[in-house]
Amino acid sequence: MTAIKETHFNLPGQSNFYKGKVRDVYTIGNTFLVMVVTDRISAFDVVLPEPIPYKGQVLNQIAAKFLQATLDIVPNWVIDIPDPNVTIGKICEPFKVEMVIRGYLAGHAWREYQAGKRSVCGVALPEGLKENDKLPEPIITPTTKASVGHDEDISREEIISRNIVAEKDYLLLEKYTKALYQRGTEMVADLGLILVDTKYEFGMADGRIHLIDEIHTPDSSRYFYKDGYEERQNNNEQQRQLSKEFVRKWLIDNGFQGKEDQIIPEMTPEFVNSISERYIELYEHITGDKFMKNNHSDAVKRVEHHINEALVRLV
Repeated sequence: MTAIKETHFNLPGQSNFYKGKVRDVYTIGNTFLVMVVTDRISAFDVVLPEPIPYKGQVLNQIAAKFLQATLDIVPNWVIDIPDPNVTIGKICEPFKVEMVIRGYLAGHAWREYQAGKRSVCGVALPEGLKENDKLPEPIITPTTKASVGHDEDISREEIISRNIVAEKDYLLLEKYTKALYQRGTEMVADLGLILVDTKYEFGMADGRIHLIDEIHTPDSSRYFYKDGYEERQNNNEQQRQLSKEFVRKWLIDNGFQGKEDQIIPEMTPEFVNSISERYIELYEHITGDKFMKNNHSDAVKRVEHHINEALVRLV
């Protein structure tokens, strides 16, 4: 199978096309969104030059599992999943914030804390924490949802005062975010993982808030192995984790953090394969299932065929 780097379909009833960092999104009339989860990978809000085989399949199938498992908490956008790399769903008007929730001091929050900040998105953090410590309770650290460029940290107060989200809606987003994180935490704990932090996106459809996009994937979440977590923390050792953070660290070590005039380091075939293996590893840990590689001589044609079949059924 060749990795799916990009698609250029002309689907029946297609009214719009949007190319995101890692997804190609087709609008069908005023009714459906067809989301093709490609094998592109991004870090520091930059799309890296090499696609990662099977990454899109991993993301789409993990998201499908958790979206199905959280329908009792909040409705979501999904209508059909006709291909391992494709989700078809209802059109929602997205809220212009991403709801990031953190149960542990890791990644961006740790970098801010290490730099001396004791508040992230208006949420105070206690003194004396070290990297990957469990927080006293999960904190919500939202970001603006930028259509171009970098997402930015923003506080709850700013979101409401600037009317980015109405207060009554934002309170519901917080409630759903906490409940979704709790559900995800419980589900992966049974499989020996810790859900360290994650993010959710929401939109409005039919007068109701819906969960949209993917959830609990390695692109939107960070996972630690539960076994040995306490021992590693006590010994000041790095945690064993399944996330994109190792890609970010590799980029940082090679002088790239997404800043102007910085050059993306060469991604060797060996490094690309190692990323692919990490994604497959997470899939198998989080689902408890063996990953079935969807080998196909022309993956892009397979995806287009399955989308067209689904649209015939749905339209």
